[in-house]
Amino acid sequence: MRDTPRQIPEEESPDAIIARVIAAEQAKSQLRLLTCGSVDDGKSTLLGRILYDADCVYEDQLARLFNDSKGRVPEGDLDFSLLLDGLMSEREQGITIDVAWRFFETDKRKFVVADCPGHEQYTRNMATGASQADAALLLIDARKGVLTQTRRHAHILALMGIRHVAVAVNKMDLVGFDRTAFARHAAEIADLAEALGFTDAVAVPVSALKGDNVLGRSAAMPWFDGPTIIGWLESVVVDNAVEIGPFRMPVQWVSRAGQDFRGFSGWIASGSVRPGDSVLVARSGARAVVARIIPERDPAQAAAGQSVTLVLDRDLDVSRGDVLAAADRPPAIADQCQAHLLWLGEAPMIPGRQYLMRLGTDEVPVSITALKHRIDIDTRAHLAVRQLAMNELAVVNFAADRPVAFDPYAENRDMGGFVLIDRITHATVGAGMIDFALRRAGNIPWQAFDTAPDARAVAKGQRPAILWFTGLSGAGKSTIANIVDRKLMTAGFHPFVLDGDNIRHGLNRDLGFTEVDRVENIRRMAEVAKLMADAGLIVLVCVISPYARDRALAREIAGSHPFYEIFVDAPLTVAEARDPKGLYAKARARQIANVPGIDAPYETPEAPELRLASYDVPAEALADRVLHLLQLGRALKGTDN
Repeated sequence: MRDTPRQIPEEESPDAIIARVIAAEQAKSQLRLLTCGSVDDGKSTLLGRILYDADCVYEDQLARLFNDSKGRVPEGDLDFSLLLDGLMSEREQGITIDVAWRFFETDKRKFVVADCPGHEQYTRNMATGASQADAALLLIDARKGVLTQTRRHAHILALMGIRHVAVAVNKMDLVGFDRTAFARHAAEIADLAEALGFTDAVAVPVSALKGDNVLGRSAAMPWFDGPTIIGWLESVVVDNAVEIGPFRMPVQWVSRAGQDFRGFSGWIASGSVRPGDSVLVARSGARAVVARIIPERDPAQAAAGQSVTLVLDRDLDVSRGDVLAAADRPPAIADQCQAHLLWLGEAPMIPGRQYLMRLGTDEVPVSITALKHRIDIDTRAHLAVRQLAMNELAVVNFAADRPVAFDPYAENRDMGGFVLIDRITHATVGAGMIDFALRRAGNIPWQAFDTAPDARAVAKGQRPAILWFTGLSGAGKSTIANIVDRKLMTAGFHPFVLDGDNIRHGLNRDLGFTEVDRVENIRRMAEVAKLMADAGLIVLVCVISPYARDRALAREIAGSHPFYEIFVDAPLTVAEARDPKGLYAKARARQIANVPGIDAPYETPEAPELRLASYDVPAEALADRVLHLLQLGRALKGTDN
């Protein structure tokens, strides 16, 4: 019987080979990976080793690596961290400071990797990288085990929604590849992973320097039968909740390319959209149908991760910061929420102080209304605190000046994650993850009344205003305000003096003089001043208010009412010589604390509406300058003039 001849395939053409390679590349999934851990645990070394083993190092880089490694590691080894630590200061210190981004691929997957700093002072950099990752590679030193910074990074990973974590127990060569040491660390890691809710957490014993269990299995650790690092990276499965979630697109820009063209541009945070879909503007609830998507695609749709311009079938009031969303699955809308907060600012976070929240493309003033508890990194206990220090984690309530559109962070990181910005320094001071809207946010509507504030002002023949007298104790704030009040009353106007000391006998009797208490003291006084201005009064507020941020908050609370910051300027030597309340003498004797100018700061106003030099001008003359300021602002001529 004759054998059937073997079929020899035709030789592939060059075009067919190219098409096949391109198709294979396009079929590869992409993993956004974060490497983190405590300082000097070997993060950069491990990632450099991965790049080396995956043949992702160019020849010139390799030559430089051989040269630069001399004298840094034992003869014959390479210092793979040099492939990542690009800043000169990092090379000199041997630590990672900035987030180093790398792109590489294996036969099975593409990777976007963020090598994040391990030192505590650079926690903000690590949080930035975590907010953009799908999975994490967390390192510990086999000699040291799980440290406080390791736990901090693990908490941040959990808060940022990362559920897939490989823990590389590095430097196993320095503990003789001891199985018992690894087992001890692995048990601690398992407990931590369970407490933080990681879906997938695996511990791998490695030596980044030697390459053990990185690409291939280690002959020195035959007792370990788990995955290698690259094996885990290639096989970990991350969910696609963003792709299958409801459509969300924060509007970044309103495009008016022509007289008859109006489109809304932005980056799609989740879901997909196509022409004919019904969408709504989250805050207003206004609806429309998508008429076109620019740039046009085949098929005609856009999905999460793409930047597009949507043209709607009708004109809607939409601006930057609004969110276009699926009409049948809108996001939540609230002005009060609970959130987890990682504090990044050097100055402490104090409830009541106002910050700027950036959520997607939206920016809105917010204040922390309650610091519910701080999370202890080591014990995971909930601790009662009054303020939050740098790199501390907490659960807080916040209130925004207006409702914001969001999804809980657990459902959509881009729609539920925010940063807090200091309104004075413009520095990023916090990273937050919204949990849910507070029930009170939807149950306390504004009650409308027939008599408007303007009508009350007209009836009094004046324009309401808030005069905020600030300065050291003894500067003369109350003295000048008292004269202004008397002269206004004599002239037939309707003023009222809110004095800081008097308010502390009643409304603010529960507050002390720490920075935390002063913040709340100013907030309450500003709210009362606004209510009085709503009643049509000219309100004279006399309070030290030593912090610029809190005076800025008072101005924000005033809203549309004219707000005049009046700096009653007296040098400390003059104020202390007067010492009408005996505060300075007590402070010098250490009988009391937190006295501005002595053991607490006073931040001089940089651009007040009026500066009164109370040390060389009589109080009567200074009061006349205040009245002149009111006349210039037409507060004394009625609202119709």
